[in-house]
Order: sequence, then C-alpha cells, then structure tokens
Amino acid sequence: MPIVDFIYDFGSPNAYFCHRVLPAIAGRTGATFNYIPCLLGGIFKATNNQSPFTAFAHIRNKPQYDQLEMQRFMQKHQLRNFTMNPFFPVNTLLLMRGATAARQLGWHEAYVEAMFHFMWEQPRQLDNPEVFRQTLLDAELDADTLLPLLQDDAVKQTLIANTSAAVERGAFGIPTFFVGSEMWFGKDRLRELEEHLLEG
Repeated sequence: MPIVDFIYDFGSPNAYFCHRVLPAIAGRTGATFNYIPCLLGGIFKATNNQSPFTAFAHIRNKPQYDQLEMQRFMQKHQLRNFTMNPFFPVNTLLLMRGATAARQLGWHEAYVEAMFHFMWEQPRQLDNPEVFRQTLLDAELDADTLLPLLQDDAVKQTLIANTSAAVERGAFGIPTFFVGSEMWFGKDRLRELEEHLLEG
C-alpha cells in the first residue's frame, strides 16, 4: 500500500482542491495520503519563492488564464462548493500550529476537514483569534484543549521541523506530494501522481 506525503497549508486554494480530490485517488490506487502540516510562508522564505498571486499579477493575460484553469479543474472534479476567501491572503500560523497540535491529539482529520471548509467553502477570517476559536467550537472541536497548545514549544518546533524537512526534500511551494524521494508539485500533477501510484 503506497504512502503519499501531502505537504499542505490551509492558505493555499490549490491545497483545498487537492484535499477534495485525494479520496477518489486513494480509492482508485489504494494509496494512503499522509497529511503533513507545513507553513507556506516558511517554505517561500527558505526558497526565495512567493505566491503566484504576487509573482504573476503583472503578467498580461496570465491571471485570467489561471482563473480559467481553476474553473476547468472544479468542473472536471465536480467541486461546487469553492468560494474565494474575501480575506485572502490569510496568515495561517495559528491554523498550521493547530493542525500540528491536532495530529498530536489524534483528531487531525476532523480538524483538517473543518479548516479547509471554513477557509474555502464558508470563508472566515481564520487568522483572527476570536474567529478561529469560534470556528473550532462550531466544528465541535475541543477549543479549550487545542488553543493552549498553539504556544507549546514542542508544537512550534514540530511545525518548523516539518517545514524545513519539506524544503530539504525539494519542496518550494504547496501543494506538494512525495512518494519516497519522488516529488510532484501542484494540483495539475495529480494525474501523473496517480499514474505513478498505479504503476507501482
């Protein structure tokens, strides 16, 4: 049973799209997707990269094409609930520390589903601590247990280590996937990833 490491950050709409498509790929390939929370800003800083929304904003016609490509992807995979977050870009430090803590607590899957939902389906300003706390409560997650862990040194260091390890493996952005030492970047490489899994 192949294991695929999924490097993710809730601030990436493309990570959201992948999250919604991965269950179908897992069903067809038998693969297990290991979600690894990383800080996209940290990856950008370490690799001298920047958001496509910033890097390509000045290029004539490219932003419009990117929107077309996004629409095609949603249509292909029947993703009807996506809504662009009006607060984008969102500082995801709290969210990604929360994901790291949720892994330790054993309810990472429920946390991931809730945060992707409230980032890209019913968008909220999740870098606002009060909004973040209320979102945990609305998702029936234990805010009183999770929130203190956001300042825990072990949680902070784990997130930093995850991010550094992803860069050392070759990541320069999100979403990134690893099968062993093989890497695929972006939602537009999901087909190639699936083909590799089926071949393996």
